[in-house]
Amino acid sequence: MRFPHGLRALNHRDFRRFYAAQLLALVGGWMQTVAQAWLVLQLTDSPFKLGLISTLQFSPILMFSLVAGAVADRLPKRGLLVTTQTTLACQALLLGALVSTGRVQYGHVAVLGLVLGFANAVDQPARQSFVMDMVGKGDVANAVALNSAAFNAARIVGPAVAGVLIGRVGVGPVFFINSVGFVGVILTLLRLEARGLPARERRATMLEEIVEGLRYARRTPRLLLALGLVLSVSLFVFNFTVYVPLLARTVLGLGAEGFGFLMASLGVGAVAGALTVGGFGSREPELGRMFLSAAVAFAALLGLGLSRHAWTAAPLLFVTGYFGIMLMATCNTSMQLRAPDALRGRVMSLYTWVTGGVFPIGAFLVGSISQAWGVSAAFLWNGTLGLVTLGGIMLWWRLRARAPRPV
Repeated sequence: MRFPHGLRALNHRDFRRFYAAQLLALVGGWMQTVAQAWLVLQLTDSPFKLGLISTLQFSPILMFSLVAGAVADRLPKRGLLVTTQTTLACQALLLGALVSTGRVQYGHVAVLGLVLGFANAVDQPARQSFVMDMVGKGDVANAVALNSAAFNAARIVGPAVAGVLIGRVGVGPVFFINSVGFVGVILTLLRLEARGLPARERRATMLEEIVEGLRYARRTPRLLLALGLVLSVSLFVFNFTVYVPLLARTVLGLGAEGFGFLMASLGVGAVAGALTVGGFGSREPELGRMFLSAAVAFAALLGLGLSRHAWTAAPLLFVTGYFGIMLMATCNTSMQLRAPDALRGRVMSLYTWVTGGVFPIGAFLVGSISQAWGVSAAFLWNGTLGLVTLGGIMLWWRLRARAPRPV
């Protein structure tokens, strides 16, 4: 059976197997994200402490993703992924046990959030660069788009299911379901033919390899542009594990099921955006589309800052998800196509760093502003800062284009 053009990456057997297993695990991961946010609010009722949990969870990515990228270029990626998925399964299992026995405290959630962060710091650059080993350069753009679609399809199903489960049986079972999902990924990884072996023999030190990756990024303007756009959207837009529970609970007065509905609206838009990117083909994404996507995502934040009803917030979250993921998927594709095989782990670790590593800063900012001036002020602040930053990036690109080229 041959898949149609928009799903052509699924013609590769390894990617097809991994994709199916990863989709189920992602649903469980989003269920855990919703459950953890709701658990923290139940334990503390504090926007600041909710933002602090996200900060702790993503801090390891900020500190260690560059090192993890060099590790991904040195070691077989499949083995690294088995290790990280096992760690994530154990983390979810322990958190579920603490909740079910009634012993869970805020400190437990914080420490296990750090464990999850360290596992993801290694997992993400290895997984991002492993895509090329499974599908090759010709289908990597479609594979990236399908991965984004899976991630955000899970954003639809996971929060919706979690909202119902939390309302009826509590948060504990959600963590156990997530742990089981990781077991399926581990078994699938062990059956793959692709191992993600290093592209060349290592003779340099770890520090020298990290510097080599940074120098390559600095000398590649299109790569720098993609990183700048991803950095701005990651910092100001993708803090929805903090934004949405606060919006649902404190602004709109919704319960767990309403919270799940808002997260699902965000996810529907994101899936639509990812599938749109999947139909673009294997060429490098156009710059105009990337700039427009970022601008609309920032503008939608301003609308959310003024929203006072679920029927206006849900469409705005759809728009934010659609254009935010369009930008992230196109930037990811651009970086994959620009990265040499021997540097792909390090190049994609930069993507991991700016997508997850700056999240602690953004989450802390959102939590602090929400605590002091309200959730709506946090949306308005971040939307405005995002548009200003985007203007600066566009100005830099235009000035660079006009600068004389060295002979």
